[in-house]
Amino acid sequence: MKLVINEKHTLGRIEPEVYGHFSEHLGRCIYEGLYVGEDSDIPNVKGMRKDVVEALKEINVPVLRWPGGCFADEYHWMDGIGEKSKRKKMINTHWGGVMEDNSFGTHEFMELCEQLGCKTYVNGNLGSGTVQEMSQWVEYMTFDGVSPMADLRKANGREKPFKVDYFAVGNENWGCGGNMHPEYYGHLYRQYQTYIRQYNPEKPVRKIACGPNNDDYDWTDKVMKTCFDRCQKEQHGFMDLISLHYYVFPGGWNNKGSATQFDEDCWYTTLGKAYLMDQYIKGHVAIMDKYDPEKKVGLSVDEWGNWFDVEPGTNPGFLYQQSTVRDALVAGITLNIFNKHCDRVKMACIAQMINVLQAVILTENEKMLKTPTYHVFHMFRHHQGAELLDSCILGGGETGSEEWKLPDVTESVSVKDGIITITLNNLSMTEGKELDIELSEDRAYEVVEANIVSSGDVHDHNTFEEPDHVAEKAFTGYESIKRGLKVALPAASVVEIRVR
Repeated sequence: MKLVINEKHTLGRIEPEVYGHFSEHLGRCIYEGLYVGEDSDIPNVKGMRKDVVEALKEINVPVLRWPGGCFADEYHWMDGIGEKSKRKKMINTHWGGVMEDNSFGTHEFMELCEQLGCKTYVNGNLGSGTVQEMSQWVEYMTFDGVSPMADLRKANGREKPFKVDYFAVGNENWGCGGNMHPEYYGHLYRQYQTYIRQYNPEKPVRKIACGPNNDDYDWTDKVMKTCFDRCQKEQHGFMDLISLHYYVFPGGWNNKGSATQFDEDCWYTTLGKAYLMDQYIKGHVAIMDKYDPEKKVGLSVDEWGNWFDVEPGTNPGFLYQQSTVRDALVAGITLNIFNKHCDRVKMACIAQMINVLQAVILTENEKMLKTPTYHVFHMFRHHQGAELLDSCILGGGETGSEEWKLPDVTESVSVKDGIITITLNNLSMTEGKELDIELSEDRAYEVVEANIVSSGDVHDHNTFEEPDHVAEKAFTGYESIKRGLKVALPAASVVEIRVR
């Protein structure tokens, strides 16, 4: 098996936002995970957990999506501003039926993003909100002048406007966001986006339309058709991105399966369903190409990841699950797919950042741990802002089960600042794989860095008693050969090799 890399042929820029994250008012993602309040005994800066913020900065979080998710279409932003003791309380009807006190609102989200040094992605309320409410939120956040909303922001302690990089017009409006038909949503998108004003043209708000779930190609087709019919296609920012959501349910929606207890068949089912991301992206991109052949509209896969049954003894509405070596492979497979589709995939947000679904960090009171998924993001951070290189695997075989056949190894390769980053996934649960890496220039290549995420047992995961049981480690399974490397990939591993 040979990985051939043409370092002289670049295929496009991998946007940093492809490595984005998603934070929703769900379970312990915001509260306890990211935000503990200024009076907490847990070390914090303006209420944000110091340990979590520092860990997230290490993986170069490029963008953060908030406040949902399904929560976004029942969230009324004015309830989350002003004096905390006077903010309205509400019931979180989507996630656990718990009381939401709105102590984490617009100002707190912007403070968190400033601490992380990342871009902001705000999801507007289309399902139960009005055009006026959405328009006023944008004005409140971004207008630098005299107006009712700008004056209100100043009264709440923020003189200068916030920077809103992305704003979505609704979330999952085919489902929890209103159970709409695609044509109906398309018309609403045209209306609502009109009132997302660009108060600072030098720092425009990029608008995101609600796209499909999984392989719902009909939704993509009808939304694109409705939005681009009789509109000024040259209008800057009419639609900058359209979203795609895809979760991996190994046993289906009603029987998702355990995050930590699974057999070989379930391993390959999970990885096989993750690999479907490539097929779904190709299908939706083909439709987008009909209406937008110049590729002005990007695809934002702003919810993706594994969704298993909750950990025993936890609130079913909090979606708290562990993260094993299997999750690391799903992350590696998915991120490589996004890299290879960098011509259309301009943003992606794993669901979710802390304590929910395929989280990168778990917390328990003052304790914190980094999951195997976190360590994959840490290795893959070098792809952010890099140029995708032309690469392919020759002579590769298949692995998998009777139902799910998969390639032995998946990869992507990029270059930045003269260093080539190669990320590889061995999808076999039990067998190591040997791979020759061949680059285009007839010279010796120096290995700058090589790392691996793997473990002796694919069920291995980190606990608060053993937080580093599965971690990123130095990889030594390679040797130099003419024009490249000979690599021995352990079973069930994610590997990064960087050369120059």
